[in-house]
Amino acid sequence: MLFNSFQFLLLFLPVVLLVFVFLARTGNTEAQILWLIAASLIFYGSWNPAFVALIVFSAAVNFRIGQFLATTLNEANKHRWLVIGILFNLGLLGYFKYANFFIENLNALGIWFIPLPEITLPLAISFFTFQQIAYLVDVRRGKCKEYQFRHYALFVVFFPQLIAGPIVHHREMMPQFENVRRRDELWPDLAVGFTIMTIGLFKKVVLADSLAQYADPLFGTAANGGALNAIDSWIATLSFSFQIYFDFSGYSDMAIGSARLFGIRLPENFRSPYKAKSIIEIWDRWHITLSRFLRDYLYIALGGNRNGSTRRYRNLLITMLLGGLWHGAAWTYVVWGGLHGIYLCLNHGWRALCDKTGITRSLESPLLTLVYIICTFLAWSLALVVFRAPDLKTSISVMAPGFTEFSIQQNYLLNSTVATSTLGKFFEALGFASGSYLSVYLTLGVSAVVIWVLPNTQTYMRAFDPALGATGDASRGLVNMQWRPGIMNALITAFMLSAGLLSLSAISEFIYFQF
Repeated sequence: MLFNSFQFLLLFLPVVLLVFVFLARTGNTEAQILWLIAASLIFYGSWNPAFVALIVFSAAVNFRIGQFLATTLNEANKHRWLVIGILFNLGLLGYFKYANFFIENLNALGIWFIPLPEITLPLAISFFTFQQIAYLVDVRRGKCKEYQFRHYALFVVFFPQLIAGPIVHHREMMPQFENVRRRDELWPDLAVGFTIMTIGLFKKVVLADSLAQYADPLFGTAANGGALNAIDSWIATLSFSFQIYFDFSGYSDMAIGSARLFGIRLPENFRSPYKAKSIIEIWDRWHITLSRFLRDYLYIALGGNRNGSTRRYRNLLITMLLGGLWHGAAWTYVVWGGLHGIYLCLNHGWRALCDKTGITRSLESPLLTLVYIICTFLAWSLALVVFRAPDLKTSISVMAPGFTEFSIQQNYLLNSTVATSTLGKFFEALGFASGSYLSVYLTLGVSAVVIWVLPNTQTYMRAFDPALGATGDASRGLVNMQWRPGIMNALITAFMLSAGLLSLSAISEFIYFQF
């Protein structure tokens, strides 16, 4: 059941919310919790009912291990139970997500042949696995109190963040679940949550899906052995870079907004990453909760930066390689993670050199800041080509012409039939030819304005505490807009909602749903 579907927006969510509001008026918090658990399992089971048993089993085992960790006083037993819990979670993830990947690579060596088992990847297993590993480690560290199983079950299966995050901490959510909603907060939460959801829907179905109409055929041409020229190459690169930006930003907004309808604040997960001045900074802004997990539970566990620069760089590379593999069982994701490991090592090395030589302050100016942002964006976007391509050969076919082919011949998009996107239809209504280079450039231009000129959603909604950890002032953009209840903002929201609903005829999954 996709967030960007009539089934979710016009049936599931209204019914769940109406029953929840009714229960809120009775003051029965436990009934609200049980209702949200039931609704979340229906949400998860709508894709494949068989895997409801898997997520319930996983939650039950982790809760029981958490009880052992919380109650035993013997340090050796605590360590033993933590290892058992981590191995249990990684075992489930490894079997469902990586078994065929490793068997395929063993078969490729030609030493023996192992038939590939028919394994269906359970939805969201990467996310609820990391979430529960973090829970076990936090219990071991004494950071989690003991709760009843129904509270823990809601922490695992709460549908707004179940499929693709944010990856939440037990200590962030439990206090909120204990007091789900006070009656005096009902209407403010509904107004703020609905607005954030609408912004996310617009980003996904109008902006991201419009950009996909240009990125997909170009990547498809390269994958099928077709030749791209320089224009094709850069359109493919920029279109997908902007597409995944709006796709994941839109998902994060819809997750945060739908949770807010129930009075729950999820952590901020996306903070204008393309305004970052370095790769280090971009990882503090992109999928913030995943970056937090990789830092706190992998990088620091490996030693972090405590044992000298050499081991620090080694730990960065290992963390990013495993972070890349977490995204998918394919060598493209491993290479993508390795590229970011190299990026981070170079970035940290450059910072260390600047600090050592004392030239940091001389490298700060508005012009150099713009250069840093552009260079960071281009490095990130080129790595995304590897992330998007089905194999490494295709990624080279997409990137190489952008640096080696400088002919001015018409590009692929001008010589092929490309499905008209939502923004393409809008430009066509203004007199621009659908699918033409001008339509492509206008779509990219609109995307760039939204990314670099307008404030992000959390900044726009900053007066109403939209998410846990939202800084509000971090990325205002060049236009200082702020949401307040009123006619103008109601009209803007109504426009975005209308455009979003009218674009739901062609349903597409969020990119991060595949992880």
